[in-house]
Amino acid sequence: MHPLLTALEGTLIVSCQAYPGEPMRDPRTMAKVAAAVASGGASAVRAQGLGDIRAVAAAVDVPVIGIWKDGAEGVFITPTLEHCRAVIAAGADILALDGTRRPRPDGLSFAQTVAALREDGFTGPIMADCDSVPAALAAAEAGADIIGTTLAGYTGERARTDGPDLALLGELAGRLPDSAVLVAEGRVHTPAQAAAAREAGAFAVVVGTAITHPTTITGWFREAVAGT
Repeated sequence: MHPLLTALEGTLIVSCQAYPGEPMRDPRTMAKVAAAVASGGASAVRAQGLGDIRAVAAAVDVPVIGIWKDGAEGVFITPTLEHCRAVIAAGADILALDGTRRPRPDGLSFAQTVAALREDGFTGPIMADCDSVPAALAAAEAGADIIGTTLAGYTGERARTDGPDLALLGELAGRLPDSAVLVAEGRVHTPAQAAAAREAGAFAVVVGTAITHPTTITGWFREAVAGT
């Protein structure tokens, strides 16, 4: 296990993201959100976009998981080797990228991308955002330090569950090699779901929308009030 990951076991990681056009879509704002969740006990934060990564890294003392979303279809989470290099250069302690078996825009496989980053000299943990058991096992074999269930239910490989994909977590918990840790991410909307993900075998749990996305949370409560 990478030394940076030891302190993350049994902890909460918070994803701090806002979408284009939203009022909070500003690196300075996201840095303040990240600082707030860190003060609340988040063991690490996940930031999207080079500007946000730089601002967040300067604002918190916990590890920063960096991604760069480019596009809206297919592989768009840190989709190419050059995106990966830019995320690392921006200050990410942990690099996260699409870990599915889908073709990447630059024609490189996930394994080739990881190998190139190691040849570059990057020694930090690499997180694979996966969508299925085969993708997760392949990513671990390729050298991913963290296997995330981030894309389960979003690529057609598995049905989308209402909450986190507990079945996927349970299967992966018993099959991943010791070199990779399993992180639950995706549709963790309540403390009970976070606890269930941990019980299913997750090393750590990532929560995003339910903590850091007021637009969506407001919608949840508005619909509840309107339905009474």
